[in-house]
Formats: sequence, C-alpha cells, structure tokens
Amino acid sequence: MKISAKITLLIVVFLSVAGVVRWGSGQGVTAVSAGADQFVYLPFVIRQTNEPVPFGAVHTGEGTYYAATGAGNCSFDPSPQDLMVAALNHVDYADSALCGAFIQVTGPQGSVIVRVVDQCPECPAGDVDLSPEAFAQIAQLSAGRVLISWQLVSMPLDGPIVYHFKDGSNQWWTAVQIRNHRNPILKLEYLNGSTFQELARVDYNYFVKNDGMGEGPYTFRVTDILGNVLVDSGIPHVENGDVSGSGQFPAP
Repeated sequence: MKISAKITLLIVVFLSVAGVVRWGSGQGVTAVSAGADQFVYLPFVIRQTNEPVPFGAVHTGEGTYYAATGAGNCSFDPSPQDLMVAALNHVDYADSALCGAFIQVTGPQGSVIVRVVDQCPECPAGDVDLSPEAFAQIAQLSAGRVLISWQLVSMPLDGPIVYHFKDGSNQWWTAVQIRNHRNPILKLEYLNGSTFQELARVDYNYFVKNDGMGEGPYTFRVTDILGNVLVDSGIPHVENGDVSGSGQFPAP
C-alpha cells in the first residue's frame, strides 16, 4: 500500500471510531462529516462484502409454517419466484419496523435466510412463521412446530434501494415504501424546504405524510438501524410505481 493510501485509510478509521462516518448515496465512496452535514468524500468503502453478515441479538422461539405468497402485512407484492419468506411475531414485527429485513432462522436440521414480509398476530415474541419451502430447510414439515433461534442478517443485494409509491398516493396524500434494502430501515425523511422532515411509518409498512409532500420530485434521506444514511435527490412521484435510488447500505 502506498503511503498516501495508508494515511487516507487511517483518517477514515479514526473518524469512524469518532462516530462521524456517514455513507454516501451509491457513488462507491465514504462520506465523512465533521458535523452540520458538511461532507468530504474519500475513496474507501468500509466493510463491503458479498456475503450475508449476521448481526444483533439472537432470538429464540418456535418455528411454524403457513401458505406464504410473499405478500402480507408488509404490503409487498407476491413473490412466487422467491418464497424464502416469513411472518414475524407481532412483538418483533414492531408495527412494521422489521418489514423487508432478512433473518437467519436455525432449527433442528439446519438454517435458512428469509425475508420478513408479514406479521403473525397470534405468535408470541420470538416466534417465526415460515413458508413451507423455508421450514423444510430447518425441519421436517411433519414436525409442524419446532424450537428455533434467529438473528438479523445484512444481506447482499443486487442494485440500489427502491422507493415504491402506494396506489392512491398523490401530492396531497403521499405514501412511500422502501424496498430492496440490505439492512432494516429505521426512518425516512424528505426535504421540506431547507429542512429534512421525518415521515411517520404506519403498521402496513409505508411512510406517510397525510397532507402530502407536493408534486415532487423529492429529496429523501433514508437511515438504516445501523445508522447508515443514503440521500437521493430528484425522485419523481410515480403512483403505484418504483423509482430506484442511487445506492445501497453497507454491511455492518
């Protein structure tokens, strides 16, 4: 490694420890801030990986299965081509906070990574209701109910995050959902004049502004539960449609 490269890397590591590293919007760079949203972009991306990375607390409970389609309380579209999905108990679902998150579920005969697409209202804390296809990876279907453990996973994905506008969304009532995100979403903000305003998240996994965000285009700031931030400008309103962002969250 050249000396200049070593110095730059040390700067990034030092600022990361100090808690001032923020992630840019997909330009393959790291945004370092000394405060007040003043960014200096350095040509390093820390901890990018193409492997699933488990993180956070390990939960325990019971695993079951249901006739999953990929749709459900999280308001995602059915995904017949990908039925590695699950419904999370109402406690951990937390009013849609873990919608779209990936979790690794371990049972008596193995582990499987699934995407959270639904809620299991009657399931106690710790329980996960899997698709039959996913359940078959951890136990015999005939078992019906087994002891499990599970943990959040930062999952490598193709492409950037996606903004999906709800059917019926418009300039006077605006509802937007984040899709294709590597890590669980903590919050979504939009630029209202010169200030970012946080949007309320409803239990069917949309961020809603009841009096609307105007015609657009919008500038959005998305934060994952690890504190990583993506900012996208020029996002048009497309009712019942998708608009790609410019970046993806990094691994923990």
